[in-house]
Amino acid sequence: MTETTNEAQAVEHVQWRSISAAIASISVVGIAIGLGVPLLSVILESRGHSSSMIGLNTAVAGFASIAAAPLATPIAMRFGVVWTMLAMILVGAIAFVGFHFAPSFWMWFPLRAALHFALTVLFILSEFWISTCAPPHRRGLVLGIYATVLSLGFAAGPWLFSQIGSTGFLPFGLTFGLVMVAAIPVLLARSESPKIVAEGGKGGFFRYIWIVPTATAAVLVFGAVETGGFALFPVYGARVGFSESEAALLLVMIGLGNFLLQIPIGMLSDRVRDRRVLLLICALVGLAGTLAMPFLTASWHLMAAMLFVWGGVVAALYTVGLAHLGSQLSGRDLASANAAFIFCYGLGMILGPQMIGIFMDIFGPNGFGWALAIFFGGYIAIGLGRVAAKSSLARSKA
Repeated sequence: MTETTNEAQAVEHVQWRSISAAIASISVVGIAIGLGVPLLSVILESRGHSSSMIGLNTAVAGFASIAAAPLATPIAMRFGVVWTMLAMILVGAIAFVGFHFAPSFWMWFPLRAALHFALTVLFILSEFWISTCAPPHRRGLVLGIYATVLSLGFAAGPWLFSQIGSTGFLPFGLTFGLVMVAAIPVLLARSESPKIVAEGGKGGFFRYIWIVPTATAAVLVFGAVETGGFALFPVYGARVGFSESEAALLLVMIGLGNFLLQIPIGMLSDRVRDRRVLLLICALVGLAGTLAMPFLTASWHLMAAMLFVWGGVVAALYTVGLAHLGSQLSGRDLASANAAFIFCYGLGMILGPQMIGIFMDIFGPNGFGWALAIFFGGYIAIGLGRVAAKSSLARSKA
């Protein structure tokens, strides 16, 4: 376990240069995933690879994230937060361009691993940096800006994809340039970089998966739906009659829903008595949306409207799940549970693309929605069981 040396000293002002540096790096994550995941899937589809193989390649991202999560802090301790982030920006940019020059499909697996290892480390260290430089009385504002920029990055990626397409070097070169520009504010804020020092004692985090299963299962489902859905939705869209640009714009609608609905849902979560009920509602909306997809393919506008709401509500599985985690645990327990949270997100990234790809190979386009429905249905069963157990415990104490 690690902490910053100044964790106990709350700063009284917002360090905007540090926050800008952290947000700039996290925007790289959003743009790179939002543009890169559908772009790479469309290219593989055009080369004749099956949905299951596309899903298998995309699932490498989950393995990379799981590997990166426990290594991010030791690497940053050894080389420093800023220099680690700069190195990851460079590694991610080079890996992304590498896809364009890789002639063989097998080469895409190490490239995908390198890309998502770098993005995961950037994600972890950016959040760490934001937490250390945001004063407690302004943390909500700072994290709100952080979430907004990340959502904009996810929305901007598919929008760029819809404008520039999947052919040629342009989408790769543009992404490389954007990623490298994000290194500038990180470098400028290097003097304000937080330092990480070792702390006595070690503890595993796997047991926290079972201590707060409603939260960890929520992020697993979100990881599966987000990664698998973004990777294979362009393929699904093409098979049900949407053009490449129309499918990309539908991904933009999902991103916009995420961007516009997180603050209202987050405010609602602060007012409900039990966040698990709200998580259940989010899963029910997710299930209803996936089951409705086959009936909306005849109308792009109806599909777009549904995906706008669906995207925002499903994304709340992450934000509300994290809020529920924080309400149940504190201190070192919360830190360990956050590690388990990241692990479950990575596990979802592995399961989602592979399962969706297999279902599409077996059942055709409708397999896309059916695979998503299984994830949502499983979570609903877990959530109902937890709520019922709590109600039963409350009655026994009465």
